[in-house]
Amino acid sequence: MRLKELNLTHFRNYDQVSLHFHDEVNVLIGSNAQGKTNLLEAIYCLALAKSHRATQDKELIQWNSDFALIEGELEYRYGTMPLSLQISAKGKKAKANHLEQSKLTQYVGHMNVVLFAPEDLNLVKGSPQVRRRFIDIEIGQISAVYLNDLSNYQRILKQKNHYLKQLKSNPNSDRTMLEVLNQQFTDYAVRLTLRRQQFIEQLEKKAIEIHSGITKDKEALRVHYESSLEISEDIIDRTYDRLTSMMDREIERMTSLYGPHRDDLAFTINDIDVQTYGSQGQQRTTALSIKLAEIELINEEVGEYPILLLDDVLSELDDSRQTHLLTTIQHKVQTFVTTTSVDGIEHETIKEAKLFFVDQGSITNKE
Repeated sequence: MRLKELNLTHFRNYDQVSLHFHDEVNVLIGSNAQGKTNLLEAIYCLALAKSHRATQDKELIQWNSDFALIEGELEYRYGTMPLSLQISAKGKKAKANHLEQSKLTQYVGHMNVVLFAPEDLNLVKGSPQVRRRFIDIEIGQISAVYLNDLSNYQRILKQKNHYLKQLKSNPNSDRTMLEVLNQQFTDYAVRLTLRRQQFIEQLEKKAIEIHSGITKDKEALRVHYESSLEISEDIIDRTYDRLTSMMDREIERMTSLYGPHRDDLAFTINDIDVQTYGSQGQQRTTALSIKLAEIELINEEVGEYPILLLDDVLSELDDSRQTHLLTTIQHKVQTFVTTTSVDGIEHETIKEAKLFFVDQGSITNKE
């Protein structure tokens, strides 16, 4: 899949921009705080209907404007499709092929992206929340069913936590409602857990091979999904029984202590925990391997390579990792790279790229 064209209206520091892209590599060059990352954020938003860095949607709307509009022309193997996302105080309006999508979960998945930025090193050394978000975003891009299950799970989790607080303040209240919520909770918790487990197993297979190539077979990577649920043939019964046994503790703590919202990923190299004992180089190689594996897995699932967004990440990688990354994507994945300079990057992929120069929200391009 290729993003052929991008039009922005009142998005961040861009008042009105229309860009046409190269099918392979597009490099956005400029000093810091000029708007390079804003362009990548716009592409990310067009794909996932949300930003990877804004805490509130209103941050995406240009100052003194009522709305922001992102429009793109996406090319697949079998044809083209226009996508658009309008953001305003009233919410978001997403269209695919000019048809408004009634739910954002129906919109997400038309365009697949993989983002790799310096903060993605936190995939290894950051909090479990970072890794759960990674899993949810990546599975959500390839499975509308998962997105729907996740939405329902989060809704029930919120209801349950609210009811636990009520039971804490009034211990004599009837627990029947909590039992009903636990039944619903069990259903969606099991669905999420099994899909996550399957996804991580698929991702690990690809990441092992990529990591071995980067390290020249000197290091063996493993990725393990640490589930709070006991994965077994009778997982539904075991999960509900566990929730029932934990009722008193959860009421006392006024929160749900068990479920996929507390799960994590573990990475090991040669059986040693990378998060705790790995060097910075090993952590970066692990993160790079996971991102490259993600590209291959999306291609396997949807039949198209996703669009790769590299936000100032080349400067964070040493020459060997940088070369491995650029060689892997060459002539295969449409890529958008932000950087302050291409000086010192000798790889053929960058030399063949289309260059865009970004200066205070103004963009000029050069083949």
